[in-house]
Amino acid sequence: MHIWVTGSAGFIGFHLARRLLDQGHFVTGLDGFTPYYDLRLKEARHALLARSNGFRERRLMLEDAQAVARLAEEDPPSIIVHLAAQAGVRYSLENPRAYVDANLTGLFNIMEVARLATVQHFLFASTSSVYGANASMPFRETDRADHPMTLYAATKKAGEGMAHSYAHLWQIPTTCFRFFTVYGPWGRPDMALFKFVDAIEAGRPIEVYGEGAMERDFTYVDDLIEAIVRLMPLMPVTGQPAGPEGLDSLSPAGPHRVVNIAGGQPIGLLPFIDTVEAALGKAAIRQMLPMQKGDVPRTFASAELLEALTGYRPSTSVETGVRAFVQWYRDWKGGAAG
Repeated sequence: MHIWVTGSAGFIGFHLARRLLDQGHFVTGLDGFTPYYDLRLKEARHALLARSNGFRERRLMLEDAQAVARLAEEDPPSIIVHLAAQAGVRYSLENPRAYVDANLTGLFNIMEVARLATVQHFLFASTSSVYGANASMPFRETDRADHPMTLYAATKKAGEGMAHSYAHLWQIPTTCFRFFTVYGPWGRPDMALFKFVDAIEAGRPIEVYGEGAMERDFTYVDDLIEAIVRLMPLMPVTGQPAGPEGLDSLSPAGPHRVVNIAGGQPIGLLPFIDTVEAALGKAAIRQMLPMQKGDVPRTFASAELLEALTGYRPSTSVETGVRAFVQWYRDWKGGAAG
């Protein structure tokens, strides 16, 4: 298969591209190398991918419609996995325009490629943040998600709607993933685990928001990639829902589906920090702070639809996942990560 992976220098895009290359696929990796965080990390990820003869790097901004269209003519994909986005709940309070440009304009340009290339499957990364103020637990794909708490979440929910319209109008099989707090080796420096480990190793205090009372449905990156790879050949078909009645989010108006990817086992922030301390062999200096704007107290996914579709449910324990991250982090700081 010839697969476009957008955001291939990013955390999840890198892991997915590496897995697809290992499976023998040809991967075109699109990334704009924006300086949202340390570019050395992005360069190192792409350098590892470039070791494979099946990988083609394309550096461009997805907001550049002409550049994206030219690439589509030169290198048309059979499947697109659209992971590129401006991420980060808190950064959306500081630079909201970046989210509109990347998450809406960039998505539109990629959807046009999907339409004109008549791709077999268009897969789009959304987020658990779209559930927003939803108080029903666990979060189910069939729940209404009408109250996003941040512009980041709003752009992702809008993206799901844009993808649905293209699925309906052009019969493009489309799957939207909702990710839940993904972590693991090569993770982003702006995410909690990286920040915690970096601070504890240096003897700096860690910032614990919500006084530590928050819970998150953490998802180890290898589990996430396994789920994506299993979903790639499962193109939604209008009128063919999966599982028992009422479970599937399959649209009645087009081949469009939303799927949570998580294990459905939320963990408190304080026990998570305990796990980080155990993996490091060091105690954290905890600075307890109130909840930040846009944060929600708890995320908790239903994994029933994912399991009905793929027979798979993420199950890596946080103890195992955090240890793997700590080992990678120490290798990275020592110049030995690979």
